[in-house]
Amino acid sequence: MTNTICHEFTQDLARNLALFASKDGESYTLDTLIEDAAFKDGVLAALTTLQPGAGVTRLVSPTDSSRLVFVVVDAATTRDAFGELARAAAGVDELYLASAVTEVAEAVEGALLGAYVFDEYKEPKKAPLGALVLPVSDDDAVVRGEILAEAANRVRDLVNLAPNDLYPEVLAQIAEEEATAAGCSVTVYRGKELEEINAAGIIHVGRGSKRHPRLVRIEWAPEDAAEGTVALVGKGITFDTGGYSLKQHSSMTEMKTDMGGAATVLQVLVAAARLGVKRHVVGWMCIAENMVSGIAGHPDDVITYRNGTSVEINNTDAEGRLVLADGLLMASAEGSETIIDIATLTGAQMVALGERTTGIMGSDYAKTLTELAGKVGEDAWHMPLPKHLRESLDSDVADMKNSGTRYGGMLVAGLFLKEFVDAPNWAHVDIAGPSFNRGKPYGVMPKGATGVMLRTLLAAVEN
Repeated sequence: MTNTICHEFTQDLARNLALFASKDGESYTLDTLIEDAAFKDGVLAALTTLQPGAGVTRLVSPTDSSRLVFVVVDAATTRDAFGELARAAAGVDELYLASAVTEVAEAVEGALLGAYVFDEYKEPKKAPLGALVLPVSDDDAVVRGEILAEAANRVRDLVNLAPNDLYPEVLAQIAEEEATAAGCSVTVYRGKELEEINAAGIIHVGRGSKRHPRLVRIEWAPEDAAEGTVALVGKGITFDTGGYSLKQHSSMTEMKTDMGGAATVLQVLVAAARLGVKRHVVGWMCIAENMVSGIAGHPDDVITYRNGTSVEINNTDAEGRLVLADGLLMASAEGSETIIDIATLTGAQMVALGERTTGIMGSDYAKTLTELAGKVGEDAWHMPLPKHLRESLDSDVADMKNSGTRYGGMLVAGLFLKEFVDAPNWAHVDIAGPSFNRGKPYGVMPKGATGVMLRTLLAAVEN
């Protein structure tokens, strides 16, 4: 939205109105905010003709064609209801809600998420909802909803940007500017600095591009922080050709989205700082561009990580786990108690769970994180890490290969990452499908980048 959520209701029936209707399609509540009896009767008469269903129904009041009425019918959650409402109200300058709101933060967040439009390269067909006026007075809840939505929408912006505009140097610069502005400290590793810390995976994956790789460390260290450090590690491949294990052209489209994990890590840190979360949090953005060139890495190359683990590259298109390994090693070396990595890692995630459900695996903590996702309204499923699949990563010339059997490919990737984690609590979060919506908008999700799992990771930091 162009304006922030307001929470001062002014009785003005020339304005557009929104109200909630029960899903049985019969019992409607207009509250006492609508004092014009004729107008109220007209709205009720129109509502009785509706059939129950999901989403938002848009009506024009029979008593005054200038007054639009948006009715939320049978929405799954408050957040989704307001997301649908904001999307249905596209083109409206100011919308007044004529129903009571109990879950204020969710309502605000949902409205701002639902109103999201990516307009970097073209004008939208219809302007987003300008402002939503809510009859609430909980300022803290309004601010929280705004911060969460702004963080998720910023992830969407970054993921939607074209790869000629967002490449490693640019993503690292954005991270430094936005995290610093929020009150975090930032360190950017590049060139010789990457060599000094032996970031073997990031160096190898990024060597084929003229746009050099980066490793960005973001730290939020508030006074009186709760005991224990949470580390977040994100995959930041700004474009993925597959390297010499070249993707088919149809699979290469949308590979600008392969940095969604790193963008999520950045915005979780920004949101945590803005909310003043009392937790020491460190984010690692593992950024590179996976290209083909005369100096790009080959299949059969062997790299050795800072912990001495040697890896045979048998698939240059399994590059995400290579760069994540560097971030996991750095987080482990700092003694992080909890490590969560997030990545658009495997097509196997979509085969197993579809395009809307995130896969979470790791130590016992992965179960806790999956439950937390459910509590904050994000679809996720806990996945196993079967020991017998580990042997498919065995190599004749190195400690391990970077790619194993295609059966259970999401789990094999998790087993690879496990080799680089030293922390009592660890979860690997695969958002390959859910991070980008290729279908119609639904709930708070637009078409395109979704910002999925930001809410879950923030909840993990807060808890």
